[in-house]
Amino acid sequence: MRHIIIGILFVSFLFLAACNDSQETSNESGNGDQEENSKQEQEGNNQEDNSKEEEDTEDESTARTEEQEETVKEPIYKVDSETSSIVPLDDSGDTNEKVVLLTIDDVPDKNAIKMAETLKEHNASAIFFVNGHFIETEEGAEKLKKIHEMGFPIGNHTYSHPDLSTLSEEEQTEEIVSVSDRIEEIVGERPTFFRAPHGINTDHSQMVVKEEGMTQMNWTYGYDYFKPYEDVEKIKQAMISGEGPEAGVDYSLLKPGANLLMHDRDWTSDALGDIIEGLRDKGYEMVDPDLIQTEKNTN
Repeated sequence: MRHIIIGILFVSFLFLAACNDSQETSNESGNGDQEENSKQEQEGNNQEDNSKEEEDTEDESTARTEEQEETVKEPIYKVDSETSSIVPLDDSGDTNEKVVLLTIDDVPDKNAIKMAETLKEHNASAIFFVNGHFIETEEGAEKLKKIHEMGFPIGNHTYSHPDLSTLSEEEQTEEIVSVSDRIEEIVGERPTFFRAPHGINTDHSQMVVKEEGMTQMNWTYGYDYFKPYEDVEKIKQAMISGEGPEAGVDYSLLKPGANLLMHDRDWTSDALGDIIEGLRDKGYEMVDPDLIQTEKNTN
């Protein structure tokens, strides 16, 4: 009888052991399946994330391309080669003729950044004509870079502001090309516009300017370099009215397309905001230089 009981117990023990092994195997299999499923799910999430990142990158790239395309403006004005006035490209009458172009010479000296900031505050643009000796130093280069980054076009005004007619052809070339080289080194592009010091061009300088792909311009009026107009109120009145009696101009030179010459000077900088608003009060719009036809945007 005892042997029978022991046998029954032994069989029961084997049965229980077999059940436990089966349960453990089942659990291990289930855990493995869960781990595999989790791994597959994670891989799926990673693929989705990567796909989203790729889509975001493509979207950003597309946005940048569209933004670049939007910044390319079709010219609607040109520089009159005889008067330096800004005139519509066609005579259809669809383009506003009552515009003036603001230009600032001899930059970047003491006031260039402040003048650029004033222009931004008044939603106006201007061409900044650079003298090379101002951008030799790191400080001058940083000023120029900031002006460029603020969106203002940069012009070439020679290295040392000489009377080009007194220089040899080689010296004229150096005065012009060295400045374009330095500007490109600082801002990544060569200047679009050129203005000769004192408004004096030569046959050779004009040839160099054309070879450099720059558009040449002088100006129609400006007074801040005359001693009597080294005053905020006087220069403001002169630039808004176009009259400079104390400089021998007792009539107004303010006309549609006027090309206004100003300089990096304390008195002009302090008057600039009022000059802009005063011209607007007379019905004039500050022309965007990017809308002017140049040697670069006609090709």
